[in-house]
Amino acid sequence: MLRFTLLCGMLLAVSACRDDSNQANSGADNPSITAPAVAQLPLPAYFDCVRENRGLLIAAHRGGPAPGYPENTLETLQHGFSEGIRVFEVDIAESRDGVMLLMHDNRLNRTTTGDGYVADTDWAELAALRMVDDEGQRTDFHPPKLTDVLLWAKQSGAVLELDRKPTTSFRNIATAVRAAGAGDNVLLISYSDDEAAEIAAADPGLMMTAGAKGSRDIGRLEERGVDRTRLVAWTGTNSPDYGAWARNIQEGVEPAFGTLGRKGERLDDQYWADGDGSEYQDLVDNGLVLLATDEPYRVAAALKSDDLAREKCGR
Repeated sequence: MLRFTLLCGMLLAVSACRDDSNQANSGADNPSITAPAVAQLPLPAYFDCVRENRGLLIAAHRGGPAPGYPENTLETLQHGFSEGIRVFEVDIAESRDGVMLLMHDNRLNRTTTGDGYVADTDWAELAALRMVDDEGQRTDFHPPKLTDVLLWAKQSGAVLELDRKPTTSFRNIATAVRAAGAGDNVLLISYSDDEAAEIAAADPGLMMTAGAKGSRDIGRLEERGVDRTRLVAWTGTNSPDYGAWARNIQEGVEPAFGTLGRKGERLDDQYWADGDGSEYQDLVDNGLVLLATDEPYRVAAALKSDDLAREKCGR
C-alpha cells in the first residue's frame, strides 16, 4: 500500500496522515510518490502544448480501477501514474461533518465495507472503512481525503478531473484546491452552462471542462464568465464529432470526448470488440486532446500519443 511518508510532512498543517503498512490484496509492491521529471508548465499551457504537438491525454475514469485497486483511492491513482497515466477523473463528496473525500456513490455499500449514506456519515467513520475493488474483493485501502489527493497530484505532477457530487459545492472544492496550491493540477467538470458559470465564479483561474462544439458555444460560455484559455471543450460520449473538434481547435480550445459508460453499451467495449482498438488512433488523428475512458491501461498500451504528450510537455 502507498506509504504516506512523503505526504505527511506536507500535510501536518492541514490534515492528519495515516501510515498503513499493508499492501493491496494483489500483493503489489509499495509504490512511492514520483516527483515530476521536469518543471511543470502551468495547466493551460500544458494543454496547449499537448494540442499543438498532437498528443493525447488519457483520463482514467474513477481513477482507473484495476484488480486489487479500487476506484477513487490514492493507491489506485499512484498505480495508474506508475503505468504512465497522467490524468485521473475522480469523484468528490462531502461527509456529514464537512470533510471532502473521494467517493462516487451516495451510498457506501458498493465500494466500501460500510453501509448508509456518505452525507449521513462523519469522516472518522468513513476513514476507517475498507475499499472494495470492481471484482468485489475487499482491500486494505481507505477512502482518501481530497486534501491528500490534491497534495499527491501537486507532488507527482498528475492532473485531476474533479467531478462534484451533490453533497458538496464548487466553492468548497475551489477553496480546497487553493489551500493545497494545486490549481495547476486540477480541472473541474461541469455538466451545464450554469455549472460552468458557478466554477468561474468560485475561482476564475481554475480550468474546467464544459460542453462546447465551436465558437458559438465558446462565446456563450465566455459571456457567463468562463475564460477560454482555461476551458477544455467536452463533446460527449455518443459518437466522435470531428467537425466540432476542428472548430474548437481553431478557437484554441482543446476538445475532449469519452468512450466510457455502461458496460456493453460504451464505445470502449465496441472499440475493443475485435481486439484491435484502432478506433482510438482515429480519435487522435482527428485532433482529440483529452480522452475519458474506462480502459485507460489498454488504451495507453495501444497508443503512442500519450507518450508523445509526456515527452514534449512534461509531467
